[in-house]
Amino acid sequence: MTQLAIGAHVDQTDPIAEAQARQAPLVQFFLGDPQSYKGPEVRYAGGADGLRADAEAAGVDLYVHAPYIINVATTNNRIRIPSRKLLQQHVDAAAAVGAKGLIVHGGHVGKDDDPAKGFDNWRKAIDATDLKLPLLIENTAGGDNAMTRYLDRISGVWAAISATEQADLVGFCLDTCHAHAGGNALETVVPDVLAITGRIDLVHCNDSRDDFDSGADRHANFGAGRIDPDLLAAVVRDAGAPVVCETPGPADAHLADFAWLRERL
Repeated sequence: MTQLAIGAHVDQTDPIAEAQARQAPLVQFFLGDPQSYKGPEVRYAGGADGLRADAEAAGVDLYVHAPYIINVATTNNRIRIPSRKLLQQHVDAAAAVGAKGLIVHGGHVGKDDDPAKGFDNWRKAIDATDLKLPLLIENTAGGDNAMTRYLDRISGVWAAISATEQADLVGFCLDTCHAHAGGNALETVVPDVLAITGRIDLVHCNDSRDDFDSGADRHANFGAGRIDPDLLAAVVRDAGAPVVCETPGPADAHLADFAWLRERL
C-alpha cells in the first residue's frame, strides 16, 4: 500500500513551518480561539490567501478544527443559533485558506431532551450552512446525551443528514481516544462506523490517558496511554484515511509518535 499521510495538530501562527518541522504532509490547526464565539482569525503573516498559496507550494495539506463550543444539535437557542453562525464563519475561513476539511464535534442535547431533536437540528444546520468544503463530524468521548459518542446516535445524525442536499459534503473524523473513552470497541469501530457513514475521511490518532468507557477526553502520546498499541495501529490501517496526531508535545514528540505508528503499520 502507499504510505499513509500522517501529520499533527499544530500552532496556527505558521502551520507550514510546523509541518516542515515534523516532515509531515498535512497539519491541523485552529483559526482563532477554540473557546470563543468571536469568529475565525487567520494568524498566518501572509493572511488567508498567503497561507493557501504557500501551503500549496510546499505540498502541505491543511485541515481546520472548528471551535469546541460549536453545538448545532442543542435545543437551547442561545447556543444553537450562535453555533450555526460560527460554523458558517469557520466554513468560509477554512475554504479561504484552502483547507481539505473542517472538523467539528457532534455536540449534545440536554438531559431531558429527545435525541431525535438533536438529529433534526443537525439536519437543519446542514441545510442552513453553505458548505464550501467537506465538513467532517467527529465522534466525542463523554456525555450520555452526546450526538456522536455512541454508534446508535451517530446513526441518528447520519440518517438525518443523508436527507439533505449537501449530504455528500459531510464526512466523518474518527478519533481513537474518543472511541476508546466513549466505550466503542476499537476492534470493530472502523467497520461499525463505515456501516453507518459509508466513509472515514480523517483519523485523529491519539492514545488515551484513561480507561475504556471512562468518558474522559484526555489524549496521550503513543504507548503512554491505555490503548493497546496493536489496536491503535489496526484502526489506522483499517480506516485508510489521512491521520492527524493530536498528541501532546512539540515537534520532536510528534516525530517520535509518527515513528512509533509507522513501525506498527
